[in-house]
Order: sequence, then structure tokens, then C-alpha cells
Amino acid sequence: MKKALKFYVDSPLILRIGIGLVIGVVLGLLLPKATFITVFGDIFTGALKGIAPVLVFFLVIASLAKAGEGIGSRFRAVIFFYVISTFLAAVVAVIASYIFKVTVPLNIPPESGNPPEELGEVFRALLGNMVANPVSAIINGNYVGILTWSVIIGLAIRHMASDNTKSFLTDISNAISKVVGWVIQIAPFGIMGLVFGSVSEYGIEIFADYGKLLLVLVGCMLLVALVVDPLIVAIALKRNPYPLVFRCFRESGITAFFTRSSAANIPVNMSLCDKMGLDKEYYSVAIPLGATINMDGAAITITVMSLTAAFSQGISVNIFLAILLSFLATLGACGASGVAGGSLLLIPMACSLLGVGGEVAMQMIGVGFIISVVQDSLETAINSSGDVIFCATAEYRERIKRGEEIKL
Repeated sequence: MKKALKFYVDSPLILRIGIGLVIGVVLGLLLPKATFITVFGDIFTGALKGIAPVLVFFLVIASLAKAGEGIGSRFRAVIFFYVISTFLAAVVAVIASYIFKVTVPLNIPPESGNPPEELGEVFRALLGNMVANPVSAIINGNYVGILTWSVIIGLAIRHMASDNTKSFLTDISNAISKVVGWVIQIAPFGIMGLVFGSVSEYGIEIFADYGKLLLVLVGCMLLVALVVDPLIVAIALKRNPYPLVFRCFRESGITAFFTRSSAANIPVNMSLCDKMGLDKEYYSVAIPLGATINMDGAAITITVMSLTAAFSQGISVNIFLAILLSFLATLGACGASGVAGGSLLLIPMACSLLGVGGEVAMQMIGVGFIISVVQDSLETAINSSGDVIFCATAEYRERIKRGEEIKL
């Protein structure tokens, strides 16, 4: 038993995940009614979602409490990368929507819900989340609130607390990181359960009516992931970006694709940053920040879906309004993590700019939920792997400035 466990732990995680993926697909096709298999996915996702808020809270506090000098320039750089990447993703979505004008039959019943109708509502929600009770923020997985309070507390401890207190906080964060490592070891079983659930429930037939829309969304996301983001990295580092990009896809994007949760993937991203030798004081803040504001996939979803709604209604949208939509999608996507329902429930906000009625916008949300098994999965994979890509880029950029050698 010990030998088998040691062999399992020593095997490459990505290989184990690949095996779990294949087993999940096979079981989903051959034994679709064996629903008990999905419990593995529920346990894995639940464990990650449960530990991630605690991990972020203590890691950010401990990191800021003992942060060294010169870390500020890296934060400024990574925020710039996050925002410019999200904006360019929205621009790509506008261009693709004009080249491939997709219309969909909007004859489904409107989805229930109360999506924000204007940008001010998004900002009010964000500000409310920022000042939420820190304990409730941890319980509810409100990462805007967690980041806000952990930064404030971490800075206060840095100036007021003794070295022993700072060391104690570091020990706690290290212990929680160890727990995260144990959770990640069950990823192959979790992926198996998640894949089984998707294959057994949806199959591929469900996408027949909305295939063109899905293709535009997937094409935009892949273009941003494989061309736009690598171009940003190449300009920043003057290096071939693809070794870094492919590693992040392989070790972060695959897990995010199946968990469909940027929050749940925070521990995975932090573990990857550690393996890449990045500064823990820096990435423990930059990664949770990226899960909040680095939203390439969400910007694409909001832009493509709202323009599709306009085209389906016969509304002519000029290019200047479309560019304005890019700005709106960027800001809205950065706030998507603070709004219940994420990017889909921000579609009416963008539709209102295009003169699309609320009922049509709500029907587009329904379309989004139908294709979300692929759309949301890929969106999360692009968002989450991008967090690590730009986190690493900001640090490598500083190292290059200091004359250090880096290996992507």
C-alpha cells in the first residue's frame, strides 16, 4: 500500500490528471447513470473552494507583513498587464463579431435573476464587497473583501507587530499551503468526476443550435491566449513567450477548465508560482488580485454575447460604439468576480449600451447557460492561466532590469 501511494505521489501530476480525464470520458460514455462518480469532482472542487479563501487571507497578510523593498513596481506592472490584456481581449471580440456576424434564435424563456443594468451598479457592488465583514468575506468566498482586509491588516502588522508575530503568521500560511498541497494530490480523481458529470449529462448534441456562437467565443479566447497574451509577454521580456505560456496552460489551465472556478484554482496557481521560483511575498498577493481583475475570457463573453444580441435584433452598431463597448466590457469583466453569476449576468449591462431591450438580454443569458459547459470552462482556463503568465512576466521583467538571467 505504501509503495503504491509513493508511486502515485511521485508520478507527474499532469500525467495523473490526463489519466483521470480519459477515465472520466470513458465512464461518462459507457456508464452515464453511475452518478455517484460525480462525488469525486464535488469533493475536489469543494475542498479547493473551502481552503482558498483562508489561504489567500493569511498568505496576503503574512506576505505584506514581511514584504521587502522594491515590490511595489512589480505590483504596478502586473496590474497593467492584467488590465491591458483584458481590454485587448474585448477588442478582439469586437473585431471577430464584425467579421463573423452571428445571430441566434431568441425564442427561449427569459432566465430569472437581477443582473446589473448599468456600470454604476457594478461599482456599487464592488465597493460593498470591499468593506464587507472580513469573516463573512472568508465564509462567502468574497475575494474583493478578502483582498481589501488582508492588505489593510498586513500593512498594519508590518508597521506595528514584532518579528515573532510576523514569523507566526508565516508559519500559519506555510501550514495552510501544505494543506493545499494535499488537496491538489487528489486532483486526478476530482477531474475524473468533473469530466464524467459533463460528458454524461450534456454530451455534444446540446451545442448544435448555438455552434456558430460557441465557435466565435472559443476562437476569440484561443486567439487571445495563443497570440495576444504571448505578444504582451514577448514585448515585456523580449524573449520567446511560449515556453511560459504553454507551461501555465498545462499546469494551471487544465485544472481551471474542469473546476470552472478561478477562486478554486488560486491554490493551484500559487503552487505553480512556487515551482517556478517566484517571490512568495509578491505572488501571494498578485495571484488573488488576478483572480479578481484579470478577466480576458469574461470580457470576450460579454462583448460577443451583447453584439450577437444586437445583430439578432437587426440593430446596427457602429465601430465607435463597439470600441466603447470594449471599455465597458473591460471594466465590467474586472468586476465580474464581485457579481453573482459572473460574466453572463453582466451581458444586460453591455446590451443597454447597444439599445438592446432587457428581455432580449435576459434571453441571451439563457443561451449563455446552455453553452456554458464549454464557454465557462474555457473562459476560466484562459483567465486563471493568464494570472500566472502575467504574474511571472512582471517578476521576470524586474529580474531582467537587474541584469539577472531568467529561464522561461
